[in-house]
Amino acid sequence: MKKILYTKFKNVDDIISELMEKTEIKRAVTRSNLCKFWGKVAGEKFAKNSKPYSMVKGSIMVIACKTPTVAQELMLRKTQLLSKFQPYAQSLKITVKDLRFDAKKWVEEND
Repeated sequence: MKKILYTKFKNVDDIISELMEKTEIKRAVTRSNLCKFWGKVAGEKFAKNSKPYSMVKGSIMVIACKTPTVAQELMLRKTQLLSKFQPYAQSLKITVKDLRFDAKKWVEEND
C-alpha cells in the first residue's frame, strides 16, 4: 500500500490573507465593521429597535426598523445620525451619504 504524504497544507493565516486581497471580501468586512458602530451612533434606545440592513449604491445605508414609528423618529434625526457616523466611516475609509429607514426589512432574531 502506497503511503500518502499530506505536506501541502496551507496555513490558516495564508488563506485569510488571500481572501482579504479580494475586493468583495474587503468591502464586506469593512461594511460589517461599520455596522457594529450603529449602537453608538443611534443610542441604546434606537439600537434595540433598529439595525443596519445593507448598503446600496451611492453610499446609502439601509436601516431596518422594528416599527414605522421608529423609522419616522430616526428619519427626523437623520442629519444628527449622519454627522455622528462620519468619524467611524472615515476611519474605515467609507462614505455614508444617506440613511434610509425601512420597517419592512425588520426580521426578529431568535436568541
